[in-house]
Amino acid sequence: MLYWLTELSDGGDFFNLFRYITFRAGGAFFTALIFGFIFGRPLINLLKSRQKIGQPIREDGPEGHLVTKKGTPTMGGVLILGAVLLSTLTWARWDTPYIWIVLFVTLSFGGLGFIDDYRKVSQGNVDGVPARVRLMIGFLIAGFATYASVLAQPDNLKWQLALPFYKDTLIYMGYFFLPFAMFVIVGAANSVNLTDGLDGLAIMPVMIASSALGIIAYAVGRVDFTQYLEVHYVPGTGEILIFVAGLVGGGLGFLWYNAPPAAVFMGDTGSLALGGALGAIAVATKHEIVLGIIGGLFVVEALSVIIQVLYFKRTGRRVFLMAPIHHHFEKRGWAESQIVIRFWIIALILALVGLATLKVR
Repeated sequence: MLYWLTELSDGGDFFNLFRYITFRAGGAFFTALIFGFIFGRPLINLLKSRQKIGQPIREDGPEGHLVTKKGTPTMGGVLILGAVLLSTLTWARWDTPYIWIVLFVTLSFGGLGFIDDYRKVSQGNVDGVPARVRLMIGFLIAGFATYASVLAQPDNLKWQLALPFYKDTLIYMGYFFLPFAMFVIVGAANSVNLTDGLDGLAIMPVMIASSALGIIAYAVGRVDFTQYLEVHYVPGTGEILIFVAGLVGGGLGFLWYNAPPAAVFMGDTGSLALGGALGAIAVATKHEIVLGIIGGLFVVEALSVIIQVLYFKRTGRRVFLMAPIHHHFEKRGWAESQIVIRFWIIALILALVGLATLKVR
């Protein structure tokens, strides 16, 4: 919205700053951060007053959780979503379709997660929206977003899959690209959801992954950068950096209250929304495969659940002491802070590797 202040500029005054994505990204970051600090505590107090027992804790989970996490309110993802929405609408250009696509995915998955959290809290158990229903709605959201992204992309990129490490290499998938991209978005949403099991475990890797994707979005949205890096040019994606800056600012504001011991959990409201956002950005920038590298931590968390379920059904035995894999390490005696910080380090390393694909061609 504030971008239109550039109409008041003669090219050499303060208003000219609003032309620069980097300046507006900084504004979005601080707007979201301040939003989180201002509304964080009132939101927590409101959630506590409405949720008498807090987030239901798995009976078959780590024993300590029944003591340390009992009574902690959930739905804290509302704080992140509010910060992202306000900062993005304030600082981003409204005439960029990718902004609306990513916001649509984020808020839609956030709404789905909110319903899931509400059912859990109101029923007092871990059963929310049935998995099949949640997946069906998720794929509908992803399908609409994918199709909108394809329409917004240049003709030479439509229905194409880009390969990392190769110069401008594209594989034409035709309409098969639609289910592939839908799987990327839904898979990202559910992978982040599975990762959200310890205080601060999910939000920091999401901020790290989104920062890497934001850099990629900014790079592929500039002709000069794409020529230098020899990657495909997707006009308009640079504005996604505004959204990412708001997400990081809102995420830090949330982490202030989610740091151990957490005063609030993001719940499915936040985890599904943030995971969906990562998938939507990857599809918009044609970096779907790179997301698998940058978000490798989330991939491992999801795979640990899949492997555990399939192996148990086949043999009646378990590969891990408990899935997702962060609970496996809890069962092995690792302290929660050890797991969280070590997973943060892994997330940072993977993000740097993913960014390296921009230049290693």
